Amino acid sequence: MRFHVNPSSGLPVYRQIMDQVRYFVASAVLKPGDKLPSIRSLARSLAVNPSTIVKAYTELEHEGTVVNKQGLGAFVAEASKRMTTREQNEALAQLARQLWVEAAQLGADPELVQEIIEHERRRIENEQ
Repeated sequence: MRFHVNPSSGLPVYRQIMDQVRYFVASAVLKPGDKLPSIRSLARSLAVNPSTIVKAYTELEHEGTVVNKQGLGAFVAEASKRMTTREQNEALAQLARQLWVEAAQLGADPELVQEIIEHERRRIENEQ
């Protein structure tokens, strides 16, 4: 499980973190009872202010995705919703559409886009 943020995306960083936690929970990468990264370690790895992580975790707690346990950290709530296979496929299709639209706007060669995707996949697999 890897978190990443894009400061120039136009979406606030805390919202990007929230979206990623939701996806990890919905796709069962994170399961009920799993511990989320500590505020300090996630802030350090993303190079953001710890208050940004606090805000994301607090909002996730208010919506019922996360449970904060005093002194222990943040955990995935027991009642968190998992994505169905159909929902996963729809989410992936939406991401793929977004990538292809943006690549086309850049005038990128489709074969180059495929090569870059494969390169990034290998790079991420090697980091784990």
